[in-house]
Amino acid sequence: MQETSFDSKLAMQAYKELFSDDFQKRDIRVRYSAKFKGLNANVKYSKSFIEFSLSRDWLEFSNDLKKGVFQHLFIKMNPKKEYNKTFSLDLYEKFLANLEKYAKVHSIDSELEESFERINKVYFEGLMEKPNLVWGQKSFRKLGHFEYYTNTVVISSIFKGVPELTDYIMYHELLHKKHGGKKTKSGRTIHHSTAFRKEEALFEDKNAEKKLNNFLRRKKFLGIFRSD
Repeated sequence: MQETSFDSKLAMQAYKELFSDDFQKRDIRVRYSAKFKGLNANVKYSKSFIEFSLSRDWLEFSNDLKKGVFQHLFIKMNPKKEYNKTFSLDLYEKFLANLEKYAKVHSIDSELEESFERINKVYFEGLMEKPNLVWGQKSFRKLGHFEYYTNTVVISSIFKGVPELTDYIMYHELLHKKHGGKKTKSGRTIHHSTAFRKEEALFEDKNAEKKLNNFLRRKKFLGIFRSD
């Protein structure tokens, strides 16, 4: 974990540009961690401190862009608070909007690629650019997700060998790739917008959600049975 005092000052400057009031005196720490993938970042805070944690990949970017990261996270901390539109925040939002276009595609599982090709042909007229396609852990809670920072669809490996349900999850995650996150006036990001939900409802198998729930119940039951 790498920590710099310069970036702490940069974060304080980011706050002052973003909000009109004086900065509340709290200990600010900025740390760069190898645990984060891609360009992930988060913030933890209390009444006495604010700690930003960024992936080490952010070390390669300009101070203006890093300031935009801090401002984005400050808004998440204060979702109801009015803020100024800043150059750094605008730079960061434009950077995120175009990030997946420049992310390298280097990890493609053959089974997931077949699923992608089926979904792309039926729902996206074959025009969707292929992202990274990888299996995740055997999770019953996080069935799939799209990583914007790395242009990657990750699907729980419990669906290996189950193409019908893999396609259903794949469609949902590719919709995230297509629609992205919609920013509200308060700075909150909505990932399941009205347009997203309307397109999600176009999936051909109207019993897909029921089949998915039955599959998960059966899998969990068999897992419990085998552990006894």
